[in-house]
Amino acid sequence: MASYKNTRGPPPPPQARAPQRRRRYTKAFAEIRHYQKTAELLIPRRPFARVVKEELQRYCAGLRIQALALEALQEAAEAFLISMLEDSNLCAIHAKRVTIQPKDIQLARRIRGDRS
Repeated sequence: MASYKNTRGPPPPPQARAPQRRRRYTKAFAEIRHYQKTAELLIPRRPFARVVKEELQRYCAGLRIQALALEALQEAAEAFLISMLEDSNLCAIHAKRVTIQPKDIQLARRIRGDRS
């Protein structure tokens, strides 16, 4: 039996590889998936409560609000904002952009029929 002899010499030593680069937006997509899975409120409670109480005082001094009512207001506000941002994102995607711009929010509100 004949043995094959390598005529090129010994193999070169292994070189240190550069770390692979991550794909674009990987971290952003992971963050989006994380927040879609959670049911927690994203606006901090204290600042939200302060804004609500300030607005209540503008209309009628001395009004108080229950904690449950405040929680319901926060749930509704976050649901509205998420819905508005989803629609605005669709407008940005339609315009072949990744970033939401004020004109996307204005268009989404106009399509929805929001008057405020």
